[in-house]
Amino acid sequence: MTDTFRQPRKIIHVDMDAFYASVEQRDNPELRGLPIAVGFGEARGVVAAASYEARKYGVHSAMPSVTAKRKCPDLVFVRPRFDAYRAVSQQIHAVFAEYTPLIEPLSLDEAYLDVTENLKGMEVATEIAEEIRAKIRARTGLTASAGVSYNKFLAKMASDQRKPDGLFVITPKNGPAFVEALPVKKFHGVGPATAERMHKLGIETGADLKAHDIAFLQQHFGKSGPYFYWIARGIDERQVKADRVRKSIGAEDTFLVDVHDFETARAGLEPLIEKVWRYCEASGIRAKTATLKVKWADFTQITRSKTTAAPIASAAELAAVMTMLLSPLFPAPKGIRLLGVTLSSLEPAKLESAPQFSLAL
Repeated sequence: MTDTFRQPRKIIHVDMDAFYASVEQRDNPELRGLPIAVGFGEARGVVAAASYEARKYGVHSAMPSVTAKRKCPDLVFVRPRFDAYRAVSQQIHAVFAEYTPLIEPLSLDEAYLDVTENLKGMEVATEIAEEIRAKIRARTGLTASAGVSYNKFLAKMASDQRKPDGLFVITPKNGPAFVEALPVKKFHGVGPATAERMHKLGIETGADLKAHDIAFLQQHFGKSGPYFYWIARGIDERQVKADRVRKSIGAEDTFLVDVHDFETARAGLEPLIEKVWRYCEASGIRAKTATLKVKWADFTQITRSKTTAAPIASAAELAAVMTMLLSPLFPAPKGIRLLGVTLSSLEPAKLESAPQFSLAL
């Protein structure tokens, strides 16, 4: 899996701190120090981002607005300004480009950089990460956290260690031990449902995960099994893919308990629709094809798709399409284990006709 004689790669993961909320607080001094949520405070609204002041109360992205208000009665809702966030993101990516062409954006505020060979001829990746963070602060007034390591998984894990405004390094020497001590629920790529399944198998930490062979992990986690096997050993051979062009965007979630009725399934689609549509708005894209993925309790799965004549123009329109695809499946022949929402046939949004964004579902 690894080349003993190859020099370790130098990967940096940069993640802006509470990006949308921080931009709002930067641009409006009256919001500084207040618990704010970017999103809509209506009954069926969803939090797109929360400031660190709000996070202290347990408010986080994708949380229903009513729940956020209950946790933090003084929460201030600010309507999103995606044009502003895109403009700042361009400034940030311009900083990245001064050091390497190998940039893999994950979103407006997050990216992997491979600086093994870099445009500055710098040998120490930690120094590059420090320079990048300093330039981002100087040019945007915002803070970024960074993780430095020898692969993408560990760089991502490292960037979470000292948020906000922090830097953390995981070396080849201490990488395996770091993973062994890490709770699996904190692993990138392990969601709540997968973590729950791991816990039922007695897998609580990276060390527990490492104790199982590939066959066992494939049996219980399918195609993700080999990925879990290798990252439990601190090994991740994925390359940083520069200028990655998305052909589709999607989100899916596994239910903790199999779903049998239509209303519960429809409700389960709502956060997926919100997540996918938020990406569309942030990235300035639209799609003509919507696909519903259903995995049954026996692990068999089906997909149902609808291609519209014009690009889907709103979250409400996407919800209507997904409901149309979901409803013929009921009464369900068996329990539903997982639902997914994917958009494809992507194209740039036409600004003159783009509707006002709403996180209400």
